[in-house]
Amino acid sequence: MKICLGQANAPDFPQGAAVTIGNFDGVHLGHKHILQKLKHEADLRGLPVAVVIFEPQPKEFFARKAGKKLPYRISPLRTKLRLLRETGCVDAVWVLRFDQSFADMTAQTFIDRLLRRTLNTRYLLIGDDFRFGAGREGCFELLSQQPDIQTERTPSVIVEDIRTSSTAVRQALSDGLLEYAKKLLGHDYVLSGKVKHGQKLGRTINAPTANIQLPPYHYALSGVFVVEADGAFGTRRGVASFGFNPTVSNNRSQKLEVHLFDFDGDLYGQRIFVRFLHKLRDEQKFDSIEELKTQILQDMDDARRWRQ
Repeated sequence: MKICLGQANAPDFPQGAAVTIGNFDGVHLGHKHILQKLKHEADLRGLPVAVVIFEPQPKEFFARKAGKKLPYRISPLRTKLRLLRETGCVDAVWVLRFDQSFADMTAQTFIDRLLRRTLNTRYLLIGDDFRFGAGREGCFELLSQQPDIQTERTPSVIVEDIRTSSTAVRQALSDGLLEYAKKLLGHDYVLSGKVKHGQKLGRTINAPTANIQLPPYHYALSGVFVVEADGAFGTRRGVASFGFNPTVSNNRSQKLEVHLFDFDGDLYGQRIFVRFLHKLRDEQKFDSIEELKTQILQDMDDARRWRQ
């Protein structure tokens, strides 16, 4: 899968392409349904598959511009690209920078400049709620009027009477419903990052933690979790804290700290992938460091005893 970053680095498809556009946040079952359908239609036409995504996501851009709290993000860009690759359906991903000039682009200019001239789009598949262009003026009806681009839209995928959407996944994660989030995603919720130096509080009670550096998004998940981590060490079960660490920090950036069971190696600088399996409890502020240490040991015991 080829990854093209920025407006100036568009993929080249002289023979034309089958295209879809969206945020693909989480790459959930609805997204996978779109990609599988797109791959099928592309193969029928002998075309490569291209996915167009935005960074930052438009809602994040407009929230920053208005000085509002950022909306929840499910997947950082690196994770999103890995999940798109794992579908086996995508030949190229074009990551477009969403800025004010992009936000001001009319829907017809978007079609003419990006879809027609740059991507040479022959077949376009979009979700049933896709909107684009300044003021969200672009829609399926406008796209279907383009005589040289065959446009189709896909119906929603329903899981337990709920439409699979990034909004539904965010709500499930916010509520700590990891099993339901997994049903909507089609995979365990995962975050990844490199291990950096932290406060090393866990070492004082023989429970060292890996402090995972994450992109500065606003994540829906918060609390203490049973996890599995993948890295150069293989796969290990562990326990993770994800939140603001209110007992020891006033910093308002979320932190992910993972203790791997029965592991005593050096992880600094390594990238690890953390799969969230089960929520043990909400994050809370303790009256003392000693109370926090006692709870950490209890969390470790609870995580060891949990079974899928």
